[in-house]
Parts: sequence; structure tokens; C-alpha cells
Amino acid sequence: MQKYSLRAELAAEFLGTLILILLGNGVVAMVVLFAKGTPGEVVHGGFTNITIGWGLAVTMGCYAAGRISGAHLNPAVTIAFAIFRDFSWRKVAPYILAQVAGAFLAAALVFWNYLPAFHAADPHLDHTAGIFTTFPAFPEVPSAGLLDQTIGTAILLFMVMALTDARNQPPGANLTPVLVGAVVVAVGMSFGGMHGYAINPARDFGPRLFTVVAGFKNNGLTDGSMVFWVPIAGPILGGIVGAAAYDWGLRRFLPE
Repeated sequence: MQKYSLRAELAAEFLGTLILILLGNGVVAMVVLFAKGTPGEVVHGGFTNITIGWGLAVTMGCYAAGRISGAHLNPAVTIAFAIFRDFSWRKVAPYILAQVAGAFLAAALVFWNYLPAFHAADPHLDHTAGIFTTFPAFPEVPSAGLLDQTIGTAILLFMVMALTDARNQPPGANLTPVLVGAVVVAVGMSFGGMHGYAINPARDFGPRLFTVVAGFKNNGLTDGSMVFWVPIAGPILGGIVGAAAYDWGLRRFLPE
């Protein structure tokens, strides 16, 4: 397999995450900003649209970056691969920085594109930061969101390990990105309510940083709520748990 320079890999992670967040934040913007509609206007869907949109976003990001970087697009994936798949630890921090940067720029582009709709729906930018980043359904019980993020990401990494393992039954015909996207849809529909189903620290923190820069008041980072850590800690922990569960629960039984 051809090896690429670290520069090429970081470019792939940056652009793959950019595509992922453009489509992911974009579908949430469509649903939220046009939820009420105007007379004669078709309302642009609901949570099902969001989960399917995010799944397709992951698929497209994976197809964009897969050949060059492996399409991690997610610090939880990068860290799990460093622990369980001999991914170089010296690449972990650069990969994560590229992922966060791609997510930040994507959020900025979505905001720019929908700026008139934001002015109409939230002129003071005090209640629509959730288009870009995640928040707890029950702020008084942060452990509920942490558990939700941990379980959701554990499922994601368990299945990513299964789908990419040559010792298992990896999908042929370059269908792995499609199936990883399907896993994201399933996780969103099953574990998407307690803390917005980030299951990806870069997907959450990059856009959250943008909401701070753009002046959103309910950003979860500088508004006093300090909820930003949940979709960072939960996915990283869940990714490790899910990868370990696959390796120690199934992979050890597979032929070399």
C-alpha cells in the first residue's frame, strides 16, 4: 500500500472532516432554522433527517480521506487506533489538530451560508448554538450525557474495528465508508437524545470554538455551563472501551 507524507495525511484529515461537518452542521441548520416555515413553505424535516444526514456526512468524509489518511476524522478513532492498531503516537496530536481545524472552518462556512436565516431566527445569537455543537438534555445530570456519549462511541468504535479488520469479514467493493455511515445513523437513532450524539470530540469542539468566536451566547464553553468536556471525555473513553471490547471479545478468536 502506498505511503503518504504526514503533510498529505493531515490535509486529508482536515478536508475529510471539513466535508463531514459541512454536511452534518448543514442538515441541522436546515432542520432548525426552517422548522416553523412560512405560509406555503415545506418544513425541512426533523430528527430522522438529522441522523441520516450525519450518516451520509460521515460516509462522504470517509470517501474523501480514506485512501490517504485512513479517514479517522475523529480523535476517538485516532486514539483508539494508536492504542490497538499500532497507529503512530507521534501522529495523534497533529491528526487531532487537523480534525478540529477542519470542523471549525466547516462551522464557519455553514454559518456564513445561513447568515440571513440566523438573523431571522436568532438575531441575538442566544439559542441556536446547538446547530453547531451539542448540549445536554438534562443539564442537572451531566453523568447522563457522559454515559450516553460513552456508550454511543463504544458502539461506533466496536463496529469500525469490525468493519476494518482483515481477519474478520471486511466489506468488499469499497463499501466500508457506507457501512460506517450506517453505524452513525443507527447510533444517532438509538443514543442521540441525552447529549446530542457527538460521538466525536473534533466534531463537537471545533464548531463550539467557532460559536465562541462568532459571539453565540449559549456556547457551552464561555457561558458558565461548562458542558464542553462531556462530548470530549465521553467519546474518548467510549472509543477505548469499544475497541477493547472488539479486540478482547471477538478478535482473539479470529484466525491470524
